[in-house]
Amino acid sequence: MTNLRVPDAEAGPLTDRQREVIDRIRNGPRGAVQGPLRVWVHSPELADRAQALGAFVRFDSSLTPIQSELAILVTARIWSSGFEWAHHAPIAAREGLPDAVIDAIAQGRQPSFDRADLQAIFDFSVELHRDRAVSDATFEAAIAEVGQVGTVDLTGICGYYTLISMTINAFAVPDGEGPRLPRLDMAPEAMFRD
Repeated sequence: MTNLRVPDAEAGPLTDRQREVIDRIRNGPRGAVQGPLRVWVHSPELADRAQALGAFVRFDSSLTPIQSELAILVTARIWSSGFEWAHHAPIAAREGLPDAVIDAIAQGRQPSFDRADLQAIFDFSVELHRDRAVSDATFEAAIAEVGQVGTVDLTGICGYYTLISMTINAFAVPDGEGPRLPRLDMAPEAMFRD
């Protein structure tokens, strides 16, 4: 991977701590150090703690994979995070998120859901990112659909993937292979209002 703003940490001399963190990531559920993790390795303590949180929210939270991937796609779209989109749109499709939903999110439009849990997760994720708050009705719908633990985990997923997206955008991490996120001429605050 070519990174435009920092050198690939794995290409240069590594400290023992960097090697330890890289090995932990490679031997974990991700199997590889890629994208924003390559940036974080420059700060091995941040990388170690952030990758542990990421492993939890992606692989071990109380939400199902389709629920998690929906929240990740909303976050990627709000932040226009191409790397995150390229990697997670195919996962979301494999987990059963309809192509029409994925396409609508990519365009910043309101998708149509046939499942109440996915509607609640979408609404919660959008409001939290776009409005910086969640209405009582949206909060109560999330609690009803995924429970208290699920709503806490959902907030954690949104927060973690915001950190991922900030890293991608700040360090100009290339998108890599996968579907491209279209460029939109609208601010995040204008998304999903149709």
